[in-house]
Amino acid sequence: MRINKLLVSVIALGLAFSAGAARAEGKISIAQQFGIGYLILDVVRDQQLIEKHGKKQGIDIKVDWASISGATAMNEALLAGALDVVSAGVPPMLTMWDRTRGKQNVKGVAALGSLPNYLLSNNPAVKTVKDFSDKDRIAVPAAGVGFQSRTLQIETAKLFGKDDFKRFDKISVSLPHPDATAALIAGGSEINAHFSSAPFYYQALAANKDVHKVISSYEILGGPATFNVLYTTQKFHDENPKTYKAFYDALVEASHYIKNNKDKAADIFIRVQKSKLSPELVRKIVNDPENDFTVSPHRTYVYAEELHKLGVLNNKAVSWKDYFFEEAYMQPGS
Repeated sequence: MRINKLLVSVIALGLAFSAGAARAEGKISIAQQFGIGYLILDVVRDQQLIEKHGKKQGIDIKVDWASISGATAMNEALLAGALDVVSAGVPPMLTMWDRTRGKQNVKGVAALGSLPNYLLSNNPAVKTVKDFSDKDRIAVPAAGVGFQSRTLQIETAKLFGKDDFKRFDKISVSLPHPDATAALIAGGSEINAHFSSAPFYYQALAANKDVHKVISSYEILGGPATFNVLYTTQKFHDENPKTYKAFYDALVEASHYIKNNKDKAADIFIRVQKSKLSPELVRKIVNDPENDFTVSPHRTYVYAEELHKLGVLNNKAVSWKDYFFEEAYMQPGS
């Protein structure tokens, strides 16, 4: 309920902005979702790094933080002008880039890290993606359109042809990660598979010996790949150069902090997100070499290219730089 009230209030605020004067330098509103994939933002917030880098730009920056679940709510608030920067998976960001070209011109600010998602099953008959049948049910946060579904569609197109890329949409069920994890661990329900992000796949694999990995997003995309990204509008980027630079520099510093202080970063996650996860599990995740908390985009162009081939994106990107603002070019990317 708190999130719904927040969304209503920020959208109302955004409508007020659209009817009034432009935002002044020195203010930024940022929305993040929940989970370890947003650790860079947790460090930025805890260490007040935007404010720190704002002072280097000669301005005092007021930062407003919001927590919203789901890319749809994020995107509505961004386009209403209620939020300056939002976060979601790579496919939802690319959809916004595609649909706003020549209008709001939404583009990526930075990656939030390369973290795999695991497609899990407790059905012993399912060892590969080809083994799924109409009797299986795959839990994903947003069936057909979210990060997990789009990733599975890319793999499905490879296996069965692009005309059948939605083959597994009909057995996909929209379910939040915590609920899907509980169902997979308990067994006995129609949910016998889950395309899962950290920390949930760690928990499921540890809790039930029947739960096993079928495939990971890294395998589908050809290696380590960006999970979540930050994105904003051309208007905010162009009208707030000092604030934007302070924000980007804060993200870079936070990524370096995590690399050099992994256990401390894990403690920050628990503190900022008020997480009930054990410190041991969080440290395990942050120290896992598969998880790279970097602002550099990795293999985002695989999504751009494959989703365009499938007709999900109308516009064809030439490279990853087409859908990221130029500040990101300082980092290696793909």
